[in-house]
Amino acid sequence: MTYTIGQVEEITGVKAHILRYWEDTVPGFSPQKDNVGRRYYTQRELELIFRLKYLITEKKFTTEGAGQQILDEAEIVQHNAEIIQELHAAKAELTELFFYVQSLKK
Repeated sequence: MTYTIGQVEEITGVKAHILRYWEDTVPGFSPQKDNVGRRYYTQRELELIFRLKYLITEKKFTTEGAGQQILDEAEIVQHNAEIIQELHAAKAELTELFFYVQSLKK
């Protein structure tokens, strides 16, 4: 599902001119535009807007600082995903080794 800028303004309480400003200043924040330039926001972008709003209004980040914080958080999530993938691979290897050792005992 996608949302227009007016719908996003109603849902998030963030004014349209602020949303357009964030497009220019926050890395990775760029809603799709149709052939006449109307913006359409996805659920992911709504979540990003709520996160930006929280960081700016509650935590008193600057817009640039909030954007950097979100990038830092994304790097941590990516790093954690890589660690989880490595753990799954190690588990698979250990399981294979366990069954190999069990077959030698027979």
